[in-house]
Amino acid sequence: MISIALAGKPNAGKSTFYTAATMAEVDVGNYPFTTIDPNRGVTHVRTECPCLAREERCGDEDCHDGKRYVPVELLDVAGLVPGAHEGKGLGNQFLDALTDADVILQVVDAAGATNAEGEPVEVGEYDPVEEVDFIEAEMDAWLAGILDRNWESVERKSRSPDFDLEAALTDLLTGFGATEHDVTIVLRGLEYPDDPIQWTEADREALAAAIRARTKPIVLVANKADIAPAENIERLRETDKPVIPATADGELALRRAAEAGVVDYDPGDDDFEIVGDLSDQQADGLEQIRGVMDEFDGTGVQQALNEAVYGLLDLITAFPVQNETHWTDAKGNVLPDAFLLPHGSGPRDLAYAVHSDIGDGYLHAVDARADRRIGEDTELEEGDVIKIVSTAS
Repeated sequence: MISIALAGKPNAGKSTFYTAATMAEVDVGNYPFTTIDPNRGVTHVRTECPCLAREERCGDEDCHDGKRYVPVELLDVAGLVPGAHEGKGLGNQFLDALTDADVILQVVDAAGATNAEGEPVEVGEYDPVEEVDFIEAEMDAWLAGILDRNWESVERKSRSPDFDLEAALTDLLTGFGATEHDVTIVLRGLEYPDDPIQWTEADREALAAAIRARTKPIVLVANKADIAPAENIERLRETDKPVIPATADGELALRRAAEAGVVDYDPGDDDFEIVGDLSDQQADGLEQIRGVMDEFDGTGVQQALNEAVYGLLDLITAFPVQNETHWTDAKGNVLPDAFLLPHGSGPRDLAYAVHSDIGDGYLHAVDARADRRIGEDTELEEGDVIKIVSTAS
């Protein structure tokens, strides 16, 4: 399962975002280090369900009238403070928890209502743009420190006649989520000595920054957009990162109202309908949320998740079926499964995503939409419905 990590300074709204996205109860408070132990839960990215091409909706519990929700892991870790890579705050614990993440949502207090340490200040008093490079700078320094501490072992290995620098660095960086391919691509873009004994601190820092950028891309979530000065949002949007304005508080209020049956709302919608009885105060609160949604095309929570997975990671959704005519599994369930795959994946990649035995026994595949066999080199596209024929089927 794809893993998304929520990162940011204390009090930026990570735990509220996590609760709104997962509807799991966590400790949410207006004080530093509300989150001590990482919270792990399941949220979803949203895409169009292929059932929209059929007369009837599929009825899957993750499909809401053609809005398909594909599960991903969401990780909420302790807030980061300046000097985290040196162990300040809960820095080492925070950074360790990020190693398995595929992508990071950096939650920024766009309202400028908390200082660098996450302590409350007046709205607009702190400049949120100061936070933009904060997470990556701490991660880069932390990873460079790991390289420094372990570099002597690389130097010792280099004395062996069959020494391979890429293999040695892959072994060292695997724990950070880097693959052999990642290391190869990164090294191609760097200038460095062939002999690791000649590497400088600057060489290791450059490697750390490049590996982090490749394996831990970042989306900025400009949270508290409902109270943020407009110029803060605009200045954040002018940075070099993808920026999604959001109100995690607003999303949580809508999700709870939907659970209570007083509004009709699905995560990612750009509006909602009131269908139950509300007090005047509740109605006023929801109308304020509606105003933010009108301005930003939604609350931003679902948009941020989608930008991380479909944008930065460039994944597609494919739907394996056993019956290409009715788009069902062996039990007659319509479109029961959805898999996230890298752009450029083929049918055999989907087969392996379903199960390693299905992949090992792969024979051919059928495009259920077009009702025709496709070759192994066919690149799958978003929303493809595919029958895999395998000796293990």
